[in-house]
Amino acid sequence: MKVLVTGAAGFIGMHCAERLAARGDQVTGLDNLSPYYSVELKQARLARLEALPGFRFARLDLVDAASLQALFDAERPDLVLHLAAQPGVRHSLDNPASYVQANLVGFANLLECCRRRPPRHLVYASSSSVYGGNAKLPWSEGDNVDHPVSLYAATKKSNELMAHVYSHLYALPVTGLRYFTVYGPWGRPDMSPMLFARAILEGEPIDVFNHGDMQRDFTYVDDVVEGTLRALDEPAVSGPGFDRASPDPSTSWAPWRVYNIGNHEPVPLLDYIAALERALGKSALKRMKPIQPGDVKATYADTARLAEAVGFAPATPLEVGLAKFAQWFKSYYGYA
Repeated sequence: MKVLVTGAAGFIGMHCAERLAARGDQVTGLDNLSPYYSVELKQARLARLEALPGFRFARLDLVDAASLQALFDAERPDLVLHLAAQPGVRHSLDNPASYVQANLVGFANLLECCRRRPPRHLVYASSSSVYGGNAKLPWSEGDNVDHPVSLYAATKKSNELMAHVYSHLYALPVTGLRYFTVYGPWGRPDMSPMLFARAILEGEPIDVFNHGDMQRDFTYVDDVVEGTLRALDEPAVSGPGFDRASPDPSTSWAPWRVYNIGNHEPVPLLDYIAALERALGKSALKRMKPIQPGDVKATYADTARLAEAVGFAPATPLEVGLAKFAQWFKSYYGYA
C-alpha cells in the first residue's frame, strides 16, 4: 500500500509511520515541523523514520493547498492517515488563529485532495476533548458532543462534521479516531509525562491541577498504533439499519465512522503521579492548583465499538507503559 501520513514528525505520527514501513507499506510522511514544541525532537523522530526502507519525507504545510494537491497527484496514496494538527487545549486559549488555520483550513484542503484523488480510506485524528463538559461516564461515541469547552475541542468536532459532508457527497470512506491521553516514548514535551518527568528529576515542583481531583484514561502509544492501523485497514462503510428518525452520532448512511481509542481504565491523577515516581525512582514535589480553563475533571473511554469493529483491545498496563517511557526519557535527555 501507498500510505500518506500527515504529522509524521509528531508523536503518534512517528510511531504509526514506523509500523507501516516495518510491515512493508510505502510511506510518505508529511510535516511542516511547526515550532509549537521542540523542532529538534521532531527532527530526531524523522531521523528514525528516514533510516527505514520505504519511507520518504515531504516538508509541507497543509494550509498550502496547491502543494498538497501536487503531492496527492504525484503519490496517489491508497490510504491517508491524517494526524497533523495544532494540538493542546491550553494553548488554544492564547493562540486561536493557529487552530483555525491548521485544524480547519488544513483539514478542508486535505478533504479536497481526497475528493479529487480518492484513497481507499481516510482516517483522521479526532480527540476525547470533543466530549467537553459531558458528565456521564464512560464517554461513548453515541453521546451528544455539542458542548466543547475549548477551541481545540471545537475544531476536532468540526473535523468530524466536515468529514461527514465529504463522505456523504463523494462516498469517501472516512473514520475519525477520538484519542484518549496518549503517552509513551517520544511523547510531546507539553504533556504531563514529559513535564512531570523533567521536573521530578530536576527537583522542581509539578503543578497538580484541581488539587489532584482528576482522572485520565491514559493510553500507551503502542496500543494506540495498533488500534489506529486496524481501523486504517478496514474502510468505513454505511451503517446497516441507520435510522434517520433517531440518528446514532457515531455512524451514518454515508461510509463514515467515529471511534474512541482509549485504555478504558481511568486513573486518578495522584495515582498516576505515584506510578511515574516509581518508574523514575524519585519523589515529586507537588504544587496544588485549581483546575484550568478549558480542562475537564475526568476522561473515560467506552471502547466497545472499536473492539467490535476491528478487535482492538488495549494491552499495556500503566505501570508497564510508564516504565518504558521513563527508560526512554532518561536515555534521550541524558539523565543518569
